[in-house]
Amino acid sequence: MLDVLIVGGGPVGLFLGCLLAQRGLSFQVLERRTATSSHSRAVGLHPPALELFERVGAAQAAVQAGVPVRSGVLRGPGGVVGELDFAGVSPRYPFVLVLPQHDTEKLLEARLSELAPHSLRRSVVVQSLTQTNERVTVRALEGEAETTLQARFVVGADGRRSLIRSLLGVAFRGRTYPDTYLMGDFPDTTAYGSRAVLQLDSGGIVESFPLPGQRRRWVAYTPSLRLTASAADLSTLLAERTGLHVPAQECSMLSAFETRRHAAQTMLRGRAVLIGDAAHEVSPIGGQGMNLGWLDAAALAPLLEQAVQGQPFDTRPLEQFSAARLRSARRAARQAEINMWLGRPLTPLLVPAREALMRAALRPISAPKLADVFTMRWSLPAS
Repeated sequence: MLDVLIVGGGPVGLFLGCLLAQRGLSFQVLERRTATSSHSRAVGLHPPALELFERVGAAQAAVQAGVPVRSGVLRGPGGVVGELDFAGVSPRYPFVLVLPQHDTEKLLEARLSELAPHSLRRSVVVQSLTQTNERVTVRALEGEAETTLQARFVVGADGRRSLIRSLLGVAFRGRTYPDTYLMGDFPDTTAYGSRAVLQLDSGGIVESFPLPGQRRRWVAYTPSLRLTASAADLSTLLAERTGLHVPAQECSMLSAFETRRHAAQTMLRGRAVLIGDAAHEVSPIGGQGMNLGWLDAAALAPLLEQAVQGQPFDTRPLEQFSAARLRSARRAARQAEINMWLGRPLTPLLVPAREALMRAALRPISAPKLADVFTMRWSLPAS
């Protein structure tokens, strides 16, 4: 019987596996996908996440593979409104690291393979889950073969559509926001370099971030979800709002998305724990979701070690974990809502008022606090 069974081999499940391997626990990570997804999706690693990556020996490789964004520029119709410098947010990582999610997953998978060879099992689809006071039994299909696994604890790190959460009967309450966006990756034809740039416009915000390989991600607010939009459509929209030309024919990723906020009723049900998007979903505007999942994993790993060693099983530490992490998710969700509010379309008469508000927030006296909030300095748990 294993100590822990992790369902979900995305960035959160892989990171938890690395943490458990270092603590000497027996575990396996079950992933239904046959390989890492090629879609880049989340790209931002905040300083608290990089400090956590140090614990598993993955921070240096991540920094070498990604692009450190040391500042962000806010622009309005009349030019530059202000700049947010991240120099003071962390002694070792005074930046937000931009690294596409598929590269982060490959990095964590490689590190997990070093720490616990063969602990990741792909093409495994969970079918059922049952619990007793002593163990959890999971039945799954591995390829076409049925398999049964037992563990003292199971962790659902299987994303917003979590099967584990569904099998546990845990409610996932929330809502979909009216805010929608169109996102694409293109060659970087700007002079922005490694800076992030936010362009405020009466039609909605445009955000851009550098990517590895001299590419840049563009995210534009849209009045409705444009699932059939083309790269040319996004290029035209960017030209209208920023005056910049983006070569549509060289787009490597295009995605229209809506924004949501959901939270599990609880992250603990018996000997089963939910983390990451399986437990809480926040708007991606601000790039907090994946980082929240890593913070969940870092807080959970020592509790699992204690629970495996302790007899009888005391649920109180995990109950406290659930309450604390859901509070953090609520704070992240509120921050994301503010980010979206600032980027929504405004009538031309209100645009100067928004610029004045942001100019005040970016003053030297308030900018350091804003940088701390934006980079999730509030979220780092104790070592």
